[in-house]
Amino acid sequence: MSNFTKPDAFADPKDPQLVADAKKQVVDHEYSYTERDVILYNIGIGATEQELQWTFEGNEDFSTLLTFGVIPQFHASGSVPLDWLPNFNPAKLLHGEQYLSIKAPIPTSGDLVSKARILEVLDKGKAAAVTSIVETRDKHSGKLIFENQSTVFIRGAGGFGGKRSGIDRGPASAANEPPKRAPDATMEEKTFPSQAALYRLSGDYNPLHILPEFAAIGGFDKPILHGLCSFGIAGKHIYKTYGAFSDIKVRFAGVVYPGETLVTEMWKEGSKVIFVRGNLVKERNAVVLASAAVTITGKAKL
Repeated sequence: MSNFTKPDAFADPKDPQLVADAKKQVVDHEYSYTERDVILYNIGIGATEQELQWTFEGNEDFSTLLTFGVIPQFHASGSVPLDWLPNFNPAKLLHGEQYLSIKAPIPTSGDLVSKARILEVLDKGKAAAVTSIVETRDKHSGKLIFENQSTVFIRGAGGFGGKRSGIDRGPASAANEPPKRAPDATMEEKTFPSQAALYRLSGDYNPLHILPEFAAIGGFDKPILHGLCSFGIAGKHIYKTYGAFSDIKVRFAGVVYPGETLVTEMWKEGSKVIFVRGNLVKERNAVVLASAAVTITGKAKL
């Protein structure tokens, strides 16, 4: 067992008292799932009836797509208290970055427990950037299955005297600038108009992704696709191209409307594959994911 639950596990002398106090809080969330939930997630990020290893529980190679690791932790990271921030308004919260590290083979059903807490808080002046860290373990064995780091930006919540720049969190905070050459591989996939309606059944019920009037309040023409759905599609493209990976990190740089075509451009640099969804939502030439990379495990696909 790690030092994760120690009160001062992520203490930083540069933090003001309100941040130091917030870092001591630990949120717990249990998540039980079956093969049906795995299939629902896999189809939600575009797995098809022809890919039986992801859509038929009786297939001998039946498995979760690797980015499923963001699902069990979702409500834990989303429940980390942020109302201690000045002028906190949940309507001004944006999901900025996501990092997933896969620590063990992913069961196709099970009982998991996630513990979430704040790892880092940055004062950006007019906004706050809060990174939470979540450890997800098998409820019965205690085995660590996933680690997630999720960064949210809260507009209007800065100016509390916190530190301005963050620590080096290794692959979780890497810039991942693509090399100045043509991509080594490219894969594109047209999303389907009901994809957000399907993906939300994996646990993210934010009405932004289903209600036109709610999307309009956010300034969007219509409901948008979940960022973590785009994340999952990119992860699937990389898996199909280069094989399994042990971690994946992205920065959310734009939105996708269901029905648009996503293009994943990939550059292999040693064990790292840097990727960009964009410049490309294809129809709008719009960047969706940036600063993005995975670490491949060596079990490369040909």
